[in-house]
Amino acid sequence: MTENELSKIVFDLGLKIHKKLRPGLFETVYEECLFYELQKHNLKVEKQIVLPIVYEELKINNAFRIDIIIEDKLI
Repeated sequence: MTENELSKIVFDLGLKIHKKLRPGLFETVYEECLFYELQKHNLKVEKQIVLPIVYEELKINNAFRIDIIIEDKLI
């Protein structure tokens, strides 16, 4: 699957979720719904991945948190 095909799926699912739930909810609600929908489409999905940063000898373990990674391609 190309990045463009994957992006279209994610966009369409996001729109579906937004239309059903409407605006005003916490981000985590939309994230959980998107995660659920992506799994229903048999896509490889990971959420809340911690990305460390290393500066010289200093390692900052919780420097970044990636919301969702889809098919190891799309963040």
